[in-house]
Amino acid sequence: MAAHTRPAKQGLYDPSLEHDSCGVGFLVHLKGHRSHAIVEKAIEALANLNHRGASGAEVNTGDGAGLLIQTPDEFFHHECAQLGIQLPQRGQYGVGMLFCHGDEDARRLAMNLLAELVRGEGQHLLGWREVPTDNSMLGETSLLAEPSVHQVFIGRGTWVETEDDFERRLFVIRKLFEREVEKRGIGDSEDFYFPSLSCRTVVYKGMLTALQLPEYYPDLRDRRMVTALAMFHSRFSTNTFPSWKLAHPYRTISHNGEINTLRGNKNWMAAREALLETPHFDDIQKILPIIDEAGSDTACLDNALELLTLGGRPVEHAMMMLIPEAWSGHETMSAEKKAFYEYHSLLMEPWDGPASVAFTDGRTIGAVLDRNGLRPSRYLVTKGDLVVMASESGVLPVEDDNVLMKGRLQPGRMFLVSLEEGRIIGDTELKQRLAGAHDYDGWLGENLTRLADLPAAAPPAPIGGAALLERQIAIGYTGEGAKYHRGPMARQGQESIGSMGTDTPLAVLSERPQPLYNYFKQLFAQVTNPPLDAIREEIVTSVDSLIGAEGNLFSEGLDDGYRMIALPTPFPTNAEMAQLRNLDGAGGFRSAVLPMTMPAAEGPAGMQPALDELFERADQAIEDGANILILSDRDIDREHAPIPALLASAG
Repeated sequence: MAAHTRPAKQGLYDPSLEHDSCGVGFLVHLKGHRSHAIVEKAIEALANLNHRGASGAEVNTGDGAGLLIQTPDEFFHHECAQLGIQLPQRGQYGVGMLFCHGDEDARRLAMNLLAELVRGEGQHLLGWREVPTDNSMLGETSLLAEPSVHQVFIGRGTWVETEDDFERRLFVIRKLFEREVEKRGIGDSEDFYFPSLSCRTVVYKGMLTALQLPEYYPDLRDRRMVTALAMFHSRFSTNTFPSWKLAHPYRTISHNGEINTLRGNKNWMAAREALLETPHFDDIQKILPIIDEAGSDTACLDNALELLTLGGRPVEHAMMMLIPEAWSGHETMSAEKKAFYEYHSLLMEPWDGPASVAFTDGRTIGAVLDRNGLRPSRYLVTKGDLVVMASESGVLPVEDDNVLMKGRLQPGRMFLVSLEEGRIIGDTELKQRLAGAHDYDGWLGENLTRLADLPAAAPPAPIGGAALLERQIAIGYTGEGAKYHRGPMARQGQESIGSMGTDTPLAVLSERPQPLYNYFKQLFAQVTNPPLDAIREEIVTSVDSLIGAEGNLFSEGLDDGYRMIALPTPFPTNAEMAQLRNLDGAGGFRSAVLPMTMPAAEGPAGMQPALDELFERADQAIEDGANILILSDRDIDREHAPIPALLASAG
């Protein structure tokens, strides 16, 4: 294993479970005035968050620290002139920060590849700059993993009309580079990584402590390094391995907490890639895959936000999709705002924390707290128009008589500073503006059908007695499960009560037959959080479920074939299942029932052919017009054994 890479999956360690718990914040001048003072104050605030970061056995090897600022145009013009690089005016060029590992030959190949891709996208590679660094204070582990740091300057093609379009071109170039560098055997995302590639922002970060950042990057101490905003971060990589790549900020966000729904979020993003369509990208295939599977939870959230914003959504709109406030049980929320959230729930499931996330697109900067509010952050505004937001108060010394206002992030609420408008946009105003921009309630009426609104149907006769017992045994139910788990849930609506932890033997070590489900364990948060009480905290919990065709993430309005059914719980009754089984065009839905059984006489050898047949039937049902598939094991008997639902639905 190279020093700059994380270990491969082994034993109980899985690199896909990387999470962070850190210090995060930003500074911004409300009127957009750029100055080096913003950089200096951000470095000071970051130093005051040093205790929120972490070090290993070596106190001089940090988990990560970084700073995101607006592109310092004067600084880059001066530095590039010394290298014979002629930069155009601000907005007409982009700057890429590139971490390079490997030998000189690999770096040369990677740089040549980038030049090829830049030309292919109709842009101009203006030149390279090796970023000066001072590693004298780094610990051995950080030194072993240290990359060489380079900046690439890319000129805007004459046919690119707007700055937003240029950002998209740079995004496409970066995505193509990430894919091609591995495809051509030059390296991978651990060997060559862009912390940023933008015409608006640049990121300085690394496997450093907060105190080491300005020493390692002398650029940050230059007086010409000016910005109106700065996002900073000190990383504590919980139960995971630090690396240069995984330090924050990322390209659009910094984050304190963890995304506990990550596996599902990543799976759904991958599943939706085939449906992505937007006029902002001429060939969507160039930017796939969207999610970097080697990234941490924050990196994946950053990937999703980047896609939504470059796909045409304002950054605040995208954040409301990704981290919505609790809305379904909110009795005082306006109907317009509820409709906004419900409509977007058809497109995107929440990326649930606990999470406090700072975000920016270089023109707007803000922060949002997840709906549970378990990662607090505070902000203040000075009379000199300086806005300070951080994961704790006191990151900068501010005299009381200089404080204009201060407060804290509230669960589900957004704090937003618009440099274009030169003001803080309040949560209520912001969300009313977005919720009122379209007729979301009307779109819901066309796209969403409530289960109760479907035609009623007679349920099949109930099964009881010996017939029911035979089915339970065939499926793998046990008497203990019926008495202590399923029974209380079905009869009293109560979860089973047990001691903390479990001493149940692992299924893989058992000598008795085990249901397939027993071989899997629920993913859990790596940071202990207080458990939710679904009764007392009903406002932040929901068991609503959706079935039907997924839509295009960039959809604004009605898409042909994009219809969903809302279920009040994921456990429909027999009567509700009968409604779904009998769909024959009502509301645009047509269902097909597929038998989920296999010949019992064939034993284990019959499983694969039975699965293949099931998948073929599913394909045929879809071709015949079905958009709701029901997998049923009601036909099990002596000749037909059930296919485990977990296996059947994984095909």
